[in-house]
Amino acid sequence: MDKRPFPAWSWSVEQCLKEYNAKLDKGLSSYQVEKQREKYGWNELAKEKGKPLLRLVLEQFDDMLVKILLVAAFISFILAYMHGSESEESGFEAYVEPFVIVLILVLNAIVGVWQETNAEKALEALKEMQCESGKVLRDGYIVPDLPARELVPGDIVELQVGDKVPADMRIAALKTSTLRLEQSALTGEAMPVLKGTSPIFPEECELQAKENMVFAGTTVVNGSCVCIVVCTGMNTEIGKIQKQIHEASLEESDTPLKKKLDEFGSRLTTAIGLVCLIVWLINYKNFLSWDMVDGWPANLRFSFEKCTYYFKIAVALAVAAIPEGLPAVITTSLALGTRKMAQKNAIVRKLPSVETLGCTTVICSDKTGTLTTNQMSVAEFFTLGGKTTTSRIFHVEGTTYDPKDGGIVDWTCYNMDANLQVMAEICAVCNDAGIFCDGRLFRATGLPTEAALKVLVEKMGVPDAKMRNKIHDSQLAANYLIDRSTIKLGCCEWWTKRSKRLATLELDTVRKSMSVIVREPTGHNRLLVKVTVIPFFYLGSNPSSFFYQWVNVTIFFLIFKSMRIFCRALLRV
Repeated sequence: MDKRPFPAWSWSVEQCLKEYNAKLDKGLSSYQVEKQREKYGWNELAKEKGKPLLRLVLEQFDDMLVKILLVAAFISFILAYMHGSESEESGFEAYVEPFVIVLILVLNAIVGVWQETNAEKALEALKEMQCESGKVLRDGYIVPDLPARELVPGDIVELQVGDKVPADMRIAALKTSTLRLEQSALTGEAMPVLKGTSPIFPEECELQAKENMVFAGTTVVNGSCVCIVVCTGMNTEIGKIQKQIHEASLEESDTPLKKKLDEFGSRLTTAIGLVCLIVWLINYKNFLSWDMVDGWPANLRFSFEKCTYYFKIAVALAVAAIPEGLPAVITTSLALGTRKMAQKNAIVRKLPSVETLGCTTVICSDKTGTLTTNQMSVAEFFTLGGKTTTSRIFHVEGTTYDPKDGGIVDWTCYNMDANLQVMAEICAVCNDAGIFCDGRLFRATGLPTEAALKVLVEKMGVPDAKMRNKIHDSQLAANYLIDRSTIKLGCCEWWTKRSKRLATLELDTVRKSMSVIVREPTGHNRLLVKVTVIPFFYLGSNPSSFFYQWVNVTIFFLIFKSMRIFCRALLRV
């Protein structure tokens, strides 16, 4: 049973807890969970009934041109039968033409049904965006892997980096200094959204403005928090999207191509009908004759056999004028277009929709991120060399999260100097991102920029030759594993084991930096900092000021190439 949810984003945390009679430190009791489930149902998207197969097949024949071909096939069959009876022939040759027409129409229907069925299956992927389990507090105990289907409004859920949100929830408390979520699936925004706990006013606001809410199907890319479930199942934002998709699928609107084909079919029918009538009437003297008596026709003589003969000639002309191959050509062309779009992960529900996209002249987008893959990769990195004033720029190939995609151009620094080691260590340790394989695609959990830095570390390798060979062998062995969903980042793990993280200050838009305190194997502590670069100018009497200006020129050069610039720093504490 559904119940209209209250505007949790404009309520305080205490009001939300009071609404469900829940406690932040204990969660709901088992009795409360059962009562809530009776009221709100299970946390799952509704399974809409698909169209029956018979209806899908009949819809493929709901086209003017196809209807004309059906009539032509029927008339061709009648004529072939009559011709066979008259000539006492019953061979297959007489029925070739109607058989070919029917075969074309059947193949056309098969392609249409197959395409729409595939689109229905692809739309089912929306349900895969739902989380499978979550960390929930009930009866005062933590349930680490509670199935997301069993969540009810009022449940207390803990989210961490990489977690997929199982329901629409109100953020109750932050466990880190910042919290960011990637919610491009709902809003189209490529950049992660900063979240907080303060109430949002007014009650009627856009989804993007609800900064104290996390929504089902989105992913935590930075930080951790404790939330209160407020909407489940079809009441969530992703549930509303599914409902809109289902309603849109029920709407019938003709595409430009279908309108043109229907118009062509109507004109063709009219033209063929007139031509057949004219041809038949021209030959009327051959089956209809009379005598003129006192200026009036008399003694009418009508030959039904000859009338039928000329009627068959007219109908044969009509059948010959109908383009039997046109539907097959159109269907094949649209199917090829659909296949190309499917390779780009585009879902095409009906074949004529491909032509509709072809008629599009302008696509409006608010940001570049809406039209990109939302993936980042390191293109170049700049470090100092053995001497303080010596610099090096390395070019990196590869644009995906696959560590084997490309490499560092002319990379000979496997025995890294101190500067390269510090850079690799900070990229690996001062980082909360992860990488996994979804089929053939490599995807990131966490911020795309941080994931790109981890890929860079894998391309750089490690300074320990023995460990480097061992990591290389393990990567080769991973190619033969059946389960390749988990990607082992051997180089990043090696740096992480060397430097144990003690404390973290997450990436913040105000500070524009992320800091971690790590403990070395020697027992000393160090502060590793990753910061967005802001060009600086150092003017003074120091002779090295020219070097600082030169570094600035390098940074500006990279900025003008539309690159995102990050700087690394190390400090002993």
